[in-house]
Amino acid sequence: MKKAMNVYYDREGDYLEITSGDISQCFFDNKGDGIFEIVDKNTHEIKGVAIFSLKMQADNLNNINIHLPFRLAKA
Repeated sequence: MKKAMNVYYDREGDYLEITSGDISQCFFDNKGDGIFEIVDKNTHEIKGVAIFSLKMQADNLNNINIHLPFRLAKA
């Protein structure tokens, strides 16, 4: 079953969140530089990514490319 991908951006807080599925039982795993993986507490599945201070993270906000479906790999 395919899950819908949700994209949320807060301009005032400069915060981007991209998630797939229910994240109510998730925690944020800090990867450094304002980037967090959103991880399910029970299954440890990565359900999304959150980026704080997006404008500082992106060189050109007019050209942000996100390839779908996204996958995050454990380093």
